Amino acid sequence: MPSGPSFLKKFTSLILSFGPGIFAIGYTIGTGSVTSMIVAGSTHGMQLLWVLLLSCLFSGILIYVYGNYTLLTGETALFAFKRHLKWGRVMAILIIIGIAIGQWNSLMGIMGISSNIIYEIFAIYFPGISSFKYEAVITIALVLTAVFYALLLVGRYTFFEKILVVFVTIMGVSFLISLFMVYPLPEDVIKGLVPSIPQVKGGRMLVAAFVGTTMAAATFLSRPLFVKGKGWTINNLKEQKKDAIVAAILVFVISGAIMAVATGALFYEGKPVTQVLDMVNTLEPVAGKFALTLFFFGTLSAGLSSIFPILLIVPILIADYQSGQLDTNSKQFKRITAFACLFALIVPIFGSNPVEMQILSQIFNVFVLPLVILGILLLINKKSIVQVHKTHFLLNIGLGLALLFACIISYNGVKALIDYF
Repeated sequence: MPSGPSFLKKFTSLILSFGPGIFAIGYTIGTGSVTSMIVAGSTHGMQLLWVLLLSCLFSGILIYVYGNYTLLTGETALFAFKRHLKWGRVMAILIIIGIAIGQWNSLMGIMGISSNIIYEIFAIYFPGISSFKYEAVITIALVLTAVFYALLLVGRYTFFEKILVVFVTIMGVSFLISLFMVYPLPEDVIKGLVPSIPQVKGGRMLVAAFVGTTMAAATFLSRPLFVKGKGWTINNLKEQKKDAIVAAILVFVISGAIMAVATGALFYEGKPVTQVLDMVNTLEPVAGKFALTLFFFGTLSAGLSSIFPILLIVPILIADYQSGQLDTNSKQFKRITAFACLFALIVPIFGSNPVEMQILSQIFNVFVLPLVILGILLLINKKSIVQVHKTHFLLNIGLGLALLFACIISYNGVKALIDYF
């Protein structure tokens, strides 16, 4: 039938038309995000939907502003901080250190969860390996690390973009189909838009983790580099704006779908998730094998889509600080990514709880967020930099609210960590 190939061709063209926004989705919706959404949905239902909505709104603004700044000035983020701001050099170094801690800690949890999920899939078909779970998980983690490092050595932006398109598409489709099979009550969705924090132990931590994973500082700082890697110029302002809006909307829709599935399948059954195995044991009886398989396929794709950009982030930010260029071929890039790959194996080797590690790592991400917002707010209001391109007052209000929100969440994160330890 002629309409079949035509539709497939159009769908493929639509997916491949994504710009740097695909990296924003890959960074944001990783295993950390999936874990936080599942834990929140299974424990508190849709209560934290308002946090997700605000985070995605502010994320969209920041993705747009950082991309626009680069198209208008030709400069990348950390290089501009260092060059134009009084304390920019110190700010940039603190941001790189903070992101390295948050992202690499997150990487450990992602590798632990992804390895465990692949192990569970193998265990379904080869029950005999259950006697060698630890060895199997370690082997899977080593293979994953080696494959991703090999892909990184290719060193081309267009190649990275295509890899992420595949993972993000599988992830999005999997979660959205799952939502049609298991969903929350409409009134719970509406109640979730009313601000409230779960008054239980770990409630504050979950809120901070939500913001840490959805308003990821790494997403905004890498935006200028990927915009330049895409080859966009000042003539692509409209494409940049559309790309930022679509990225923010998709992050909200996919993340909300994950929370909703966890609410429909687990919260109403009174089965909160604290371990990777909990997801297997509790989802299957309620959602059925097909929905379970889809959900896990989506979770695995989320993990794999995050490993790639997280391995990239620290070396490209260091290169940004040094020269303002996207560097994916130097010896420095290869050495730092190799170290990150080894760091990722800590959770699988020591057998820590990857779910708990993921939530903790997301909290660390919120501490550099105020600096990242403050930096771009100062830059876009310097007349000597933006010249004739005056910043609209509504954009300044949006960034001001984002900064206030980030400061409140950072304070909340400090209190959550004090309570935890």
